[in-house]
Amino acid sequence: MYPRLLQLGHVAIPTYGALTALALIAGLAAAVHIARRLGLDPSRIWSLCLVGILTTLIGARLLLVASYFSAFRQHPFWILGLTNIHSQWVIALSMAAGLGAAMLYALAEGLPVLAVLDCLAPPAALAAGINRIGAFLAGLDYGTATASRWSVIYTSRIAALWYRTPLGIRLHPVQVYDAAASLLILAIVAWWLPRRSQEGEIAGVWLFLYGFSSFFLSFYYAGPGSIPLAQPLGIAAVIAGAALWVRRKPRISASA
Repeated sequence: MYPRLLQLGHVAIPTYGALTALALIAGLAAAVHIARRLGLDPSRIWSLCLVGILTTLIGARLLLVASYFSAFRQHPFWILGLTNIHSQWVIALSMAAGLGAAMLYALAEGLPVLAVLDCLAPPAALAAGINRIGAFLAGLDYGTATASRWSVIYTSRIAALWYRTPLGIRLHPVQVYDAAASLLILAIVAWWLPRRSQEGEIAGVWLFLYGFSSFFLSFYYAGPGSIPLAQPLGIAAVIAGAALWVRRKPRISASA
């Protein structure tokens, strides 16, 4: 596929990084749009998203440095090149830190947390779908071997070098499955949004469906360490989504 989007002299722009940036931009734009629909302050939602994103990115760097501290001590600027190391533990912990920082910001600004979670659910589904398309094009988080006709065969040596992608083998395009699931979830929560009966319901739907799909799709991922963490996180997301889905109060007003 295309792990490298552009080559500018000695600087390579990875496809996965570019699509991840696009996913963040699209998610930010969607969050601001949905904030207006839910009666939330768009500028505060924008700032909240930036706080969460920056905390996630900085946290991921710090966790990678902590994980490879001996090498970092020898090469202090090595942190700038840690773009091809993808640890699920690092991703999960940094995203948890980003979400925690965003929720603290919401509390500090007096924003209703459950309404904020509803606002962030569709953008999260959109960003996840774009991110998985980038992973497919780059060869990251590749699938298990298969003989199916819709399999994908990677041939790029850059993908093998950057992401340890096996070459010349028919693999499940599990990233495409994941992207399709995320975009389907996006369609469901977007349809459900004006029909929600309580705050937190949309976030619950997203968590439930995302956890359900992540659990079963984890069996098709073959990347290093992809299954052990994905399954418990998927179960936790289903439980959290079901908890948010439980009815707590009468229907919210039509104006909301």
